[in-house]
Amino acid sequence: MRSTIVLMAMFILNSSTFAAEHTKDTPDDVKKAVADGKAILLDVREKSEWNDGYLKGARHLPLSELRDNPKAENVARVLPKDKIIYCHCAAGVRCLKAADALKKLGYDVRPLKPGYSDLLKAGFDPAPK
Repeated sequence: MRSTIVLMAMFILNSSTFAAEHTKDTPDDVKKAVADGKAILLDVREKSEWNDGYLKGARHLPLSELRDNPKAENVARVLPKDKIIYCHCAAGVRCLKAADALKKLGYDVRPLKPGYSDLLKAGFDPAPK
């Protein structure tokens, strides 16, 4: 019993917690908002992943640049504050961390649970190479 409690405590202490939650907006909602100019797609994967392929029209701001107290003026060069920011990564975890950082800077950010490959399968277009 004691070992179970210790294991549970270790799990809780080592688990990452995020204030942000994945958006309930569907991929079709996201596509429409982007097409209507109401939203921006933000890829928070690292540069090497971005170089391997990214979504058409997406902007790039790696999580590594957002992680350690990002400067608002640097983020503002990439992202407008008057649009919804739909961020994604490869598997839906890093975008939660990025969303937490962006929310602190006052952005309306909605992290996507589907990762890059899933978004391609959902009908998002890849950027031309």
